[in-house]
Amino acid sequence: MRGADEQSGSMFSYVSLEQRVPPDHPLRAIRRITDRALARLSPRFGTIYINFGRPSIPPEQLLRALLLQVLYTIRSERQLIEQLDYNLLYRWFVGLGIDDAVWSATTFSKNRDRLLDGEIAAAFFEAVRLHADTARLLSHDHFTVDGTLLEAWASHKSFQPRDTPPDGPTTGGNVDVDFRGTRRTNATHQSTTDPDARLYKKGVGRPAQLAYGAHVLMENRSGLIVNTCVLPADGYGERDAALIMAETVPGGRITLGMDKGYDYPDFIAELRQMAVTPHVAQNTTHRRSAIDHRATRHAGYAVSQRKRKLVEQIFGWVKTIGGLRKLRHRGGALVTWIFTFTAAAYNIVRLRRLLPAGAA
Repeated sequence: MRGADEQSGSMFSYVSLEQRVPPDHPLRAIRRITDRALARLSPRFGTIYINFGRPSIPPEQLLRALLLQVLYTIRSERQLIEQLDYNLLYRWFVGLGIDDAVWSATTFSKNRDRLLDGEIAAAFFEAVRLHADTARLLSHDHFTVDGTLLEAWASHKSFQPRDTPPDGPTTGGNVDVDFRGTRRTNATHQSTTDPDARLYKKGVGRPAQLAYGAHVLMENRSGLIVNTCVLPADGYGERDAALIMAETVPGGRITLGMDKGYDYPDFIAELRQMAVTPHVAQNTTHRRSAIDHRATRHAGYAVSQRKRKLVEQIFGWVKTIGGLRKLRHRGGALVTWIFTFTAAAYNIVRLRRLLPAGAA
């Protein structure tokens, strides 16, 4: 029997949001991990809000909404707010009721800026890392470091001489700029759109682009991120970031896996002075490697070289799912905030699979 196409206009529903979400939905485990991290941050939230005035967006709901934006590759905060209005799954995850009003995109962005001033992304990342450490999923001795380029939200047309006054208003929105054949360097030019971005290319024959250098320190047991760093893309940031993040690792001697781009004698010597055993891939192209048989003969070196390739999965996820292939934010502080928060989201997704069922 064919059913009738009856369109009900019921005013009431007796099914709660909790009942509408399937028991085995992936967001349930992610919500439990996230709530545990947010509970650790509750005292921190109290220090960035005053005790009087009009209530703001609850910071817990704000961070859950930002986490949804990363997990579902939502391209803008305005689109995120739009989907929160009609997507019941998103409402359940954030903590909004069916009839709760959704914030405006402008209000949402202003409240997010308050979390930026409080360095909440780093605190949230640390809370997630502590959860993994408590579950004995982290290695404290063996790590991998690597970096990638994040394309800045700025065009080549904005890369103009530093000592030239800005152009006046033009009649057209997209004026023609001919910079071909002109030597442009970071010492003489700067982006008027994002002054913190640097013009850089990864190698001969590769296109130059305005970008940031994003770096991660990964532990080798579970492939989780234990530290992040964003530096200017100047060709030296990878080694500088490796030294900065290696110093933050507590304890005794550690191993650090890296690719051929880190094979420099001075850098290797500095790592060894820091009680870090460099497991760097040998670069023997028209040169002599700084890594000799004293390092390569050990079985741990081969393990580090195999494990270090997991870091490419991190960068692939951050750029495709996390939406950071081309940045949507400007300024080094905000880019650092977003990259750190996206790294925390990656760890949460990994923890959902690493933790036993129901233990998240």
